[in-house]
Amino acid sequence: MIASIQGTVAALAPDAAVIEVGGFGVSVQCGPGTLAALRVGETARLATSLVVREESLTLHGFADDDERQTFELLQTASGVGPRLAQAMLAVHAPDALRAAVATGDEKALTAVPGIGRKGAQKLLLELKDRLGAPTGGQVRAPAAARGPAPWQEQLHGALVGLGYAPREADEAVTAVTPRAEEEQAAGRTPETGVLLRAALQSLGRPR
Repeated sequence: MIASIQGTVAALAPDAAVIEVGGFGVSVQCGPGTLAALRVGETARLATSLVVREESLTLHGFADDDERQTFELLQTASGVGPRLAQAMLAVHAPDALRAAVATGDEKALTAVPGIGRKGAQKLLLELKDRLGAPTGGQVRAPAAARGPAPWQEQLHGALVGLGYAPREADEAVTAVTPRAEEEQAAGRTPETGVLLRAALQSLGRPR
């Protein structure tokens, strides 16, 4: 099993990064929060999980080992494949997922695209004894955006990469703008990963 990868970021796509290691370019599937912290030309280390299928080998990358382990545990539930597991981690940090399962928070799971009410109820039952108790520790968010691209563009691009229409992405960016402005007013740079989770939750709410 390939547990991690470290090298220079050669390219970025809406759902993947290419990491150069020893002269080879390795394609790593990543969630939008992880991708937002990567910069082409810079060195990066990702925790990874290799998904083996009859027709393919796919390497999935994560910001840390906790995300990778949660990704693998989520797939022990029936009906949860790599795509859905990564979508769950795009909306909720690992500890937030543990808290949701521990408290039976059905609403938190239905905020994930692709999970309905019945699916959430089933997942709560199956994952109850698998994810473990929430640690209560501080969630590590991806690094704040640097360079010329503003956080709005990164967030919009990440949402479109997840399959949302540009109009929906615009609405989600607008919904989290007050939160970002509060961060800026306090002298802090808005963190893309934190804003992404808030934007996805806003899109998951009934209208």
